[in-house]
Amino acid sequence: MLTNTALAIIIVAIIILAIIIMAAGYVKAPPDKAYIISGMRKVPRILIGRAGVKIPFLERVDRLYLGQMTVDIKTEQSVPTNDFINVNVDAVAKVRIGTTPEAIQLAAKNFLNKSPEQITLDLQDSLQGNMREIIGTLALKTINTDRDSFSDQVMEKASKDMNKLGIEILSCNIQNVTDENGLISDLGMDNTAKIKKDAAIAKAQADRDVAIAKAEADKAANDARVLAQTEIAEKNNALAIKQAELKREADTASAVADAAYEIQTQEQQKSIQTATVNAQIAKAEREAELKQKEVLVKQQELAAEIEKKADAEKYQAEKKAEAELVQRQKKAEAAQFEQEREADAQKAKAEAQKFAAEQEAAGIKAKYDAEAAGIAAKGKAEAEAIRAKGIAEAEAMEKKAEAYKKYNGAAMAEMMIKIMPQMAAEIAKPLSQIDKINIYGTGDGTNGASQISGNMPIVMKQVFDTMSEATGVDFTEIMRAGTYDAKVNKNINLSGDAVNVTVENSDK
Repeated sequence: MLTNTALAIIIVAIIILAIIIMAAGYVKAPPDKAYIISGMRKVPRILIGRAGVKIPFLERVDRLYLGQMTVDIKTEQSVPTNDFINVNVDAVAKVRIGTTPEAIQLAAKNFLNKSPEQITLDLQDSLQGNMREIIGTLALKTINTDRDSFSDQVMEKASKDMNKLGIEILSCNIQNVTDENGLISDLGMDNTAKIKKDAAIAKAQADRDVAIAKAEADKAANDARVLAQTEIAEKNNALAIKQAELKREADTASAVADAAYEIQTQEQQKSIQTATVNAQIAKAEREAELKQKEVLVKQQELAAEIEKKADAEKYQAEKKAEAELVQRQKKAEAAQFEQEREADAQKAKAEAQKFAAEQEAAGIKAKYDAEAAGIAAKGKAEAEAIRAKGIAEAEAMEKKAEAYKKYNGAAMAEMMIKIMPQMAAEIAKPLSQIDKINIYGTGDGTNGASQISGNMPIVMKQVFDTMSEATGVDFTEIMRAGTYDAKVNKNINLSGDAVNVTVENSDK
């Protein structure tokens, strides 16, 4: 059994543990945020503007912003209206997370723990798409003149998509509408011209009313003036009559009767003249008033006809301008597309040509470099060969000259003996070319054949004599030096550099 002290300690520990758990899991949500506690229950708990407790390690708390957010909606590129006019619209929408639990749960699946800037950025594309769809169903004039209806349609269209995300649209205001071709300014100029026209018509009507009122006032003043003058005349006439009557009473009866008759006659004439003048004045006034009314009617008819014709011409010109504008836009777009394609093709062709030219230039350069290197190597080799050949020839000539210097008479004689058969063959070669010969005898006892064969020694002797004269060497003596007579009867000395022939008789 536990003692009271142990039981108290356990109870205190349990209370402290509960307090720690409550302190660790205590959360308090502000009015503009929803705290969503999940983990232990199938349906998460939602705290808005109140406190709650989550179980540590078993539940978690996520936050969802519930305040008002501003989404800037702009058409990043021009959007065609129902009457095919490209416009740019700038609008601002005020949105927030829905207040119902279903809306909060939907929003929690899409925007949980996100900042207001991230939420507005996620909603911007959807709202822009809805506004573009509405712009395509409205005319330019409707967008400008009935912006409330335009914004209502955008809200109605966007609400369907926003409800699926748990978003509530509070308001949508159109800030600015512009177009690429200045048609809105033209519409403003048209309205300005119409207002000026209405003001001019109103001014003309006011001037007309003033003139009519002035004419009526002049007429009334003239009537009053005529009436006063008539009364004055009548008073004067009455006075004159009274005076005439008093005078008539004073005169005799006949004078009175004559005067009364004359006065009556004058009075009738005056009455007739007054009535005539009044009738003429009234007729002239009525004619003037009738003419003014006719002029007014003509002016109104003319103004109405001119306005109707101007409106018809304006409508026709607007439609024609719109049709021409659409046609020009289509042509411009087609021309731009063709130009872009042609520019791309030209660019690709130019790049290919440039690459081919670079490759060709590189090949030509490599070829010329190789040829130049080959020519240089060949020239160098030829120069070395020529140089070696020249050196070899020079050395050969030098050795040949040294050999010639060492030659003595015997060597020269040996050379002469070696070339004698060749010399004889060359001398006899013309005889071998003779196809036919006739031989005749002579008176000295010799025949023709012996004369032809006897010419060969003579020719060879002439050759040796010519060589001896040219070189200064007596080749005949050299040839005779080896004979018996030369050895017995003559003493011939042959030196290496020159040939000295000394002849001595054997008798001495």
